[in-house]
Amino acid sequence: EAPMGEGGYAPRLDSPHDPTIKKELFEFEWVRANDNVAIWAREKEDVTEEEYAEFYSNLAKDGTTAENHIHFKAEGEVEFKGIIYVPDEAPHDMWDNYYDKEAKIRLYVRKVLISDDFDDLVPHYLNFLRGVIDSDDLPLNVNRESLQQSKILKVMGKKITRKALEMLRKLATSSDDFEVDPEDKDEKGEVKQSPYLRFWSQFGKSLKLGVIEDSSNRSKLIKLLRYRTSKTKEDGYRSLEDYVKDMKEWQQHIYYIAGPDVETVHSSAFCEKLHAKGLEILYLVDPIDEYAMQQIPEFDGKRLMSASKEGLKFGDEDEDLDAARGRAYDKKFKPLTSYLKNKYGSKVNKVVVSQRMESSPVVIVTGQWGNSANMERIMRAQAFSDSNKNSYLSSQKTMEINPRHPLIIKLLSMVEEDEGGQDVYDMSMSLYDAAALISGFQIEEVEAYNERTLRMLKRQMGVESFDLADEIEPEDEEEEEEDEDDEGDDEDTFDIDDLQGAGMAEDEL
Repeated sequence: EAPMGEGGYAPRLDSPHDPTIKKELFEFEWVRANDNVAIWAREKEDVTEEEYAEFYSNLAKDGTTAENHIHFKAEGEVEFKGIIYVPDEAPHDMWDNYYDKEAKIRLYVRKVLISDDFDDLVPHYLNFLRGVIDSDDLPLNVNRESLQQSKILKVMGKKITRKALEMLRKLATSSDDFEVDPEDKDEKGEVKQSPYLRFWSQFGKSLKLGVIEDSSNRSKLIKLLRYRTSKTKEDGYRSLEDYVKDMKEWQQHIYYIAGPDVETVHSSAFCEKLHAKGLEILYLVDPIDEYAMQQIPEFDGKRLMSASKEGLKFGDEDEDLDAARGRAYDKKFKPLTSYLKNKYGSKVNKVVVSQRMESSPVVIVTGQWGNSANMERIMRAQAFSDSNKNSYLSSQKTMEINPRHPLIIKLLSMVEEDEGGQDVYDMSMSLYDAAALISGFQIEEVEAYNERTLRMLKRQMGVESFDLADEIEPEDEEEEEEDEDDEGDDEDTFDIDDLQGAGMAEDEL
């Protein structure tokens, strides 16, 4: 107990006010251990390109780079921040198990990591995207399965998709003025292309799949498509917007043709008239192109028209003159078209006179809503194709003949002179085989084709019969050996008179 002080006051021992007692006091101060703010939470003006590149490197962990990215903040019904990257190169296994692969986008809720690759956050065709999304509107105290079914997450997915397509659209627009320099080459020794064409070479197929799968964003995706055309051939790509911008004043349609490669489609008989009129043609040389084109009936008010299907129109025709000329041709070639249809049977639906060709005598076209020859080729080549069901893939075929071609004119005269002759039949069937090959179809009856070809060679070469000649009789081997020995003895003999004539004396010999 403390001693009594003056005035009867005795201070308590634990009193901090007692000047006679010394005590140690502690003061606490909070210090931030990590001054770094999440890069996606910062303003994009405050983030350098080096920081974006470093963050992607830590995010991907595969040694790849990503020059194209978008840093955004979504507001409205749902608010969230994020950074989305497009890798410079596609993964080697990108198309393996396409529908099982998800975009590697990390989902954070209030900066707490929820998942490294959240399912169904973006469509499958954007599964090459990488990045981070952070939202304060999603609940933290629910499991992953419940979170996946959240309506907020679906809204976020739509906004992320729109932001990604917006980024690609800006990339495409900024690349329009890019000029290719043949001297400027990349590390692989190839001429540098525009940033968007570099992206297209890696991920163009994904956007085509998007046209097929994503109807809500189809109009945006169509503007991102690029094609080889009759103007660029192998040297570049063109968009549908570029095509429409350069259309002729009287042109009403966008023309395209599908095939295995640029060289084949460029020299196709279907394109002869289009080339002659100076009309640009889109070349669909990727197997998926024709599937995607079925989802694009028109663009900017212009209908897309296949050069390999019936009903081809150019836009500069004199309808009255063409109709009158067509009736005249139909009347003149009626014997030939009737004869050919009778001989071809179910091979073709009809035989008509056409003015779509320039130098080719004949082509086979398909119906407007049927499969083209290229589509039949692709379907038959599939691993699980059923030969028993291939007949359902075949569309109705129409043979179109060129009334100005000398072969057609000569065949017409042959039909009129000798309709039942073997030569006329063989010529007619050979014409069908040629038309099928020119148009991209397969020859159905190979044995009959072989027999006809041999018969025509027989007549052309003047061979009387295909009966085989007698077997050759080989010479007796023993007689040949004796003859060779006799020849050797003759070479070793010499004449003494000849040696004496050469200046050698008889005793020397």
